[in-house]
Amino acid sequence: MGRALGLDVRERGFGELVTEFQHTTREQLEEHVGISSSCHLTGLSRATLYRKNKPTPKQPKPVQRVAPPNKLSPEECAELVKTLNSEEFRDKAPRQVWAALLDQGTYLASVSTMYRVLRSEGLVRERRAQARHEAKKKPHLVARAPNEVWSWDITKLRGPGPGKYFDLYVMIDIFSRCVVHWEVHARESGELAREFIENCFRANGGIAPHTIHSDRGTSMTSKSVTHLLSDLGIIKSHSRPKVSNDNPYSEAQFKTLKYCPVFPDEFGSLQGARKFCDRFFEYYNHDHYHSGIGLHTPFSVHIGTAQAVQDKRAETMERFRAANPDRFTRKPTLPKLPTVAWINDPAQATGAAEADTEEAAA
Repeated sequence: MGRALGLDVRERGFGELVTEFQHTTREQLEEHVGISSSCHLTGLSRATLYRKNKPTPKQPKPVQRVAPPNKLSPEECAELVKTLNSEEFRDKAPRQVWAALLDQGTYLASVSTMYRVLRSEGLVRERRAQARHEAKKKPHLVARAPNEVWSWDITKLRGPGPGKYFDLYVMIDIFSRCVVHWEVHARESGELAREFIENCFRANGGIAPHTIHSDRGTSMTSKSVTHLLSDLGIIKSHSRPKVSNDNPYSEAQFKTLKYCPVFPDEFGSLQGARKFCDRFFEYYNHDHYHSGIGLHTPFSVHIGTAQAVQDKRAETMERFRAANPDRFTRKPTLPKLPTVAWINDPAQATGAAEADTEEAAA
């Protein structure tokens, strides 16, 4: 009814009559169907009705606070500011000034009053020359083929005794998920990290990536690594401090390693750790069907043979489907090969921000 009365009549200049008729009709309907239904039938808002029936009381005018009798006069405040800004006290905190004046036999005001007067004059601020560091920028890296972006990290392997650990260095290609190279050492250092990266290039046939990403560990930010990458013209990228999600591929690879059913609780020696890692990474690169790359092995994606494997799988499935059509209600599909790999995809960040905005608006 409210809509039927509404626009056409209001546009002809009878808005007040329509409103009056709506309220009159709603009051008559309320006795029979209640407030909610009567508002719905006449097109009125219940919130408007409640606000009209119970208007918000006007806020009382703020009572002006009477100045206390012991308040400092303007002359006394000026004298206090002059004293605090004097050559003797301008570099001292109000507490220091208060104590020094008492030792001189003078009392001007309490410490809190000194701060209050200084604040009113805009003289309270941080006076020390403290360093201000800008927030670290969120890295956005994309790889559309192997050897574009590598990611590396170091993880601890428990050794034979309390407090004894070995350091596992691992370099991974984020597009193919292939472990390009790994090493186990008894310690962590910038020089070892430099040699490790050089060995990664040799293990990859002398091919270097466009970008190498890592967290902000001491080895990753060392001068030896920085100079090496600078000399080779490789872009160096780092995660934000204390943000593990900025290095997801290395972190996920370490989880695959340490959640392996045969991963030992501890390694008896450095040689034992290297022997285990040799077997594991050989399996990981050549026999592990990785869910992030269409259930192909990382090495096949890295060297470019994954598409041929994908075609062979499709032929096998199609041949079986042709021989057994009753087994399928639709044409089977294979997991897709990767086309892009991101570290912090900006599109996902934008979508999440828009979703948060919509949720807040709702």
